[in-house]
Amino acid sequence: MGARPPPGRLSLLRGMKILVAGLWHLGCVTAACCAKHFPVTGLEFDRDLVAKLQQGRAPLLEPGLDTLLAEGLASGRLRFTADAAEAGADADLLWLTYDTPVDDQDQSDAAFVLGRLRQCLAHLRPGVLVLISSQLPVGTCAQLEKEFPQFRFACSPENLRLGKALEAFQKADRVIVGVRSETPKAILQELFAPFTSQVLFMRTESAEMVKHALNSFLAVSITFINEIARLCEQVGADAREVSAGLKSDARIGPRAYLGPGGPFAGGTLARDVVTLTKLGERHGEELSLIPAIKPSNDRHRQWVLRRLEAELNPLAGRTVGLLGLTYTPNTSTLRRSAAVELGRQLLARGARVQAFDPAIREPAEPLAGVRLCASASEAAAGAEAVVICTEWPEFRQLPWADCLAGMRNRLVVDANGFLHRELAEQPGLRYLSVGRPAASGPAG
Repeated sequence: MGARPPPGRLSLLRGMKILVAGLWHLGCVTAACCAKHFPVTGLEFDRDLVAKLQQGRAPLLEPGLDTLLAEGLASGRLRFTADAAEAGADADLLWLTYDTPVDDQDQSDAAFVLGRLRQCLAHLRPGVLVLISSQLPVGTCAQLEKEFPQFRFACSPENLRLGKALEAFQKADRVIVGVRSETPKAILQELFAPFTSQVLFMRTESAEMVKHALNSFLAVSITFINEIARLCEQVGADAREVSAGLKSDARIGPRAYLGPGGPFAGGTLARDVVTLTKLGERHGEELSLIPAIKPSNDRHRQWVLRRLEAELNPLAGRTVGLLGLTYTPNTSTLRRSAAVELGRQLLARGARVQAFDPAIREPAEPLAGVRLCASASEAAAGAEAVVICTEWPEFRQLPWADCLAGMRNRLVVDANGFLHRELAEQPGLRYLSVGRPAASGPAG
């Protein structure tokens, strides 16, 4: 019997065996999508989570993900395990997909992810290619190359889109890949071929920096237009008309992140802003623009609360309805949710808070003190203000005249203007959104 070919070369003959390590959102999406084309083993040290995945159930809501997991399991191309030795025995490629923990100051816990990676590497054959998609600081691949010279490392920054993750993964516009040499390129081209024809190769440090820079650029775009929007409110301009004017310029373009509205939530964007800020401090490079992004965004986080205080002063004893509680639509996570943060602020000021979200049916610790309602109408009943927090598509289909009929005071705050078409002309309703003159529908 001949010697075993080098890791990765077998892929051209019988399919590359992929080990996906870290099975929360990013990892589950990666494993499920790759299992349509390759044999995939998903590794997670949490045995309860593995048991759930083995039944085709993802740990959080993502449209279509449970179905894709079940299809992969049924085909035999996808399996899950908590045994690192079993998982790594014949892997041709390890894809690291742990979601990097972020604390309340938006600082990432890289040590947690690297600790899990070291547990995995102990069971891999020398020469296996390790692809890093977890959100880790620039320089991580170089650090790992020194610590583990027996492995090859590459970086492909994650391209996760909450609520649209499967489409974003399977129909990627392009994929960024950082490599140290030419050798891994053929394997990585094959890996990404089912998902995109545009693989942009660069050095590993550049690929790591792309993620930091991209998220910080999006963050500065959001903070810029929101500062413009707040000025628009003072001078009678409409920030959405200003945004349309900006996007009409070919140097900016129609897809720019220039939609006035709420702040960017903590986590992904804030993490990379903080990472670059600290990188500048560590290397003695004085930055001016990037460190200013987060303070500006933090100020804007108070826009809804300030408007409610101005309209309902005092808030104590007032009833406020929140529509939407999750971090984004089409997910079930409450971590970093702007609605949860607003709810806590209102409760601290003595207001009563009642809320409805299509994905949240059971009480949860982050919602302590908030009365969960079974419908939008119930959340609005008796309220002196309703806040549109999470932009669930089904909200656009609601019979709003009926939903708001039970309000005590007809005030709706919709920072992003998500329901402007549906609500701005409702009779007798005062409708507030970022950067727009207040709209008051005709009296009923």
